[in-house]
Amino acid sequence: MRPDIDAINALDAVVRHGGFARAATALNRVQSAVSYQVEKLEAQLGVQLLDRTHHRVHLTPAGEALLVEGRRLLGQADRMASMARQFAGGWEPRLTVILDGILPLETTLRALKTLAEEKVPTRVQLKVEYLGGVQSRFEKDNADIMVVKDYVGSPDLEAHRLREVECVLCVSPRHPLADRSRVTLQELHEHVELSVQDSSGRGDDEHMFGGERVFYLDGFIAKKQALRMGLGFGWMPRNLVNRELHSGTLREVRYTGGSRYSFIPLLVHRATAPLGRTGRRLAQLLVGGSLAAHGE
Repeated sequence: MRPDIDAINALDAVVRHGGFARAATALNRVQSAVSYQVEKLEAQLGVQLLDRTHHRVHLTPAGEALLVEGRRLLGQADRMASMARQFAGGWEPRLTVILDGILPLETTLRALKTLAEEKVPTRVQLKVEYLGGVQSRFEKDNADIMVVKDYVGSPDLEAHRLREVECVLCVSPRHPLADRSRVTLQELHEHVELSVQDSSGRGDDEHMFGGERVFYLDGFIAKKQALRMGLGFGWMPRNLVNRELHSGTLREVRYTGGSRYSFIPLLVHRATAPLGRTGRRLAQLLVGGSLAAHGE
C-alpha cells in the first residue's frame, strides 16, 4: 500500500514535537488518533519507524531515512495545495507567448524575471518566430499572447501599443558600401542583402530592397555575425547593434532612400478569451501600465 499523507504528517509531528501527546495538541487531534495513524503507516510500509522502548520515542534508522522522503512528500503536497489555491484565484496553469525575433528579447525576459520574483504559479512558454510566422504560430498553438511587429487584425483580437523600435541599415566597415557618402537603390542591388526569413514561409519583409541576391539567416544574432564578416548589408534592430555602431565594427549605410525606419510593436491577445492573472500581469509589465487598446 502507498503511504498516507495524513499518516506521514502524524509521524512528522510526533518527531518534531517530541511525543504523541504534544503532536496531538499541535494537530488538534486526540492522542489515540495520532498513535493509530503512525501504526497504520508502519503497517503500510512494513517497517518499524519509531522505537517505543524508551521513555521518549525516537526514530529507528529506517524511520530516519523514510521520514526524510516523507517530508519531501509533505512539502510537495503543500506546494500542490498552494498552487491549487492560486489557480482557483485566477492564476492560469500555463501561458504561451509568441515573440517576434526583431523585438528586444531583454524587455520580455525582464518582465518574466519579475513574474518569477513575484512567485506566480504559471508555467510560461516563450517561443520566437519571425514576421508572419508569429501570428501563424499564435494561431496554430492557440497561444495566449503574441508580441509582434505586424499582424492581420480581426474583431476577435485585441492589440496594445508597445515602445517604438528603430531599425538601422548596417554594413561592415570592410564592405564596399561602407565608405560611400551616397548609396542608391541600384548600388544596393549590386550586393548581397541579408535578411531573416519569414518563419511562416509566406513572404519577405516589406522593407527588403528587391535585389536578386539575398541570403536568409535564421535569426538576428546570425545576421549580425554575417554583417560583421562583410557578407552583405541589411536592416538590424538598433538595440542589437548600438555597441557595434559606436565602436565602428558596423556602419550605417548612407542610403538615399533612408537608412532608418521605426515601427510600433503590438501586444495582441484574444478578446474572446480574456487573459488570466499571469497574462494580465505580463501584459501590464510589457505595455508599461496602461492597457488601452491600440484600436486595430
